[in-house]
Amino acid sequence: MNTGYELTIEQTQKPQMTQELIQAIQILQFNNQELTEYIANELLENPVLEPLKDDTSEETVDIDELRERLLEINSEAQHSNYSEGWDGDREEFSFERFVAFRYSLVEHLLSQLEFSGLNEKESQIGRYIVQCIDDNGYLTAKTEEIAESLGVEPETVESVISVIQTFDPVGVGARNLEECLAIQLKHKGETDKNVFEIVKSRLADIGDNKIALIAKDMGLGVTEVQAIADKIKKLEPKPGRLFSSDATIKYVFPDVYIEKDGEKLLVRSNDSGIPQLAISPLYDEIKAAGEEDESVKKYLNEKLNSAMWLIKSIEQRKSTIYKVASAILEFQDGFFRKGTKYLKPLTLKQVGEAVGIHESTVSRAINGKYMQCEQGVFELKYFFSGGLKADKGEDLSSNSIKAMIKEIIDAENPTHPYSDQRIAEMLAKDGIDISRRTIAKYREAMGIQPSSGRRRY
Repeated sequence: MNTGYELTIEQTQKPQMTQELIQAIQILQFNNQELTEYIANELLENPVLEPLKDDTSEETVDIDELRERLLEINSEAQHSNYSEGWDGDREEFSFERFVAFRYSLVEHLLSQLEFSGLNEKESQIGRYIVQCIDDNGYLTAKTEEIAESLGVEPETVESVISVIQTFDPVGVGARNLEECLAIQLKHKGETDKNVFEIVKSRLADIGDNKIALIAKDMGLGVTEVQAIADKIKKLEPKPGRLFSSDATIKYVFPDVYIEKDGEKLLVRSNDSGIPQLAISPLYDEIKAAGEEDESVKKYLNEKLNSAMWLIKSIEQRKSTIYKVASAILEFQDGFFRKGTKYLKPLTLKQVGEAVGIHESTVSRAINGKYMQCEQGVFELKYFFSGGLKADKGEDLSSNSIKAMIKEIIDAENPTHPYSDQRIAEMLAKDGIDISRRTIAKYREAMGIQPSSGRRRY
């Protein structure tokens, strides 16, 4: 038996990811907004591509100018060996050069400080204090630390802090949650000492809904404490978060719509905003002008192949998303007609087999894509979940069961809320065998408190 080392040559077959295939996979994963940005970049880089214009368009193109521009691009490509791109001295257009302006909390406070009526020394202290306020609106530095850093009296610092605590948003400049809520209560004109006492010493019990305990300890009625708790819960615990630099507004543009046509439900692709591409009609003329130049011909052929593959990949993306959405509509027909309670368990493999594609392709097709229907706007991933089989023989998804749990809780008597065990028993009567622990897990996932936290007096 030969156990030594030796060099051998053998032929093997392995799948290879070409650049075109990588591009097609990337395009399939794009949502509408990302695809639009990608197309805009390709239009800048590929002179063979152009947006598909309406027949009524009167836009004209200077052929000589375009020919000169193409030759210029080709010349630059030759100098860079088709790999380095544009010349370093050229200034490229880039969306990264444009920065979205955000009005920060610090800027908001400083603008108010300018009109606060403080003298120059106090304004300097105020500017320092504002810089010590975090994104949630809380002052993170102690009074003594600020006084020592600026060489002033702590009383002066406290005086300026009290001015800043009158600024918008209400509650800003507080050192802790209790002070933040107290500032908001004073701003609302609250005078009940019991409210301030509960804020000062019983916030943890309020969070745990220990209304009866607070009432007993303070000698108050449970209904009075319940009213105070409701008042406290309406206050803002993080007044500065609306100005947080991370709080960006995200807009969702549905990739597909579900529309009704009589009794039928139909899928419609949303192509609005996505430029339709075509090969420029000037391509043949430019190619003829550079027929004798092999480098121009090579460059044009590369750009033509790239453009054709891009157009094909975009059409393939549209077709795949449409087929996947149609399969979801077929599998989840009950949801689209009756609501969340009728969601069924669904896997990528099921949809892949129905459409005739691999489940990994289904995963890419639903990634970041949204569907708008009568029930609202949902990410396509929402329709894929595990579940269980009810005694009636119907398959129910986890989202369907969550909807049932929420429906039961919404209808409960708030003075006697249902326990997780009781909810499990109620579902069991409908033929849904689910454990108390699973009920608790689903309830927590929906952000719903246990029965002790939901009870009202």
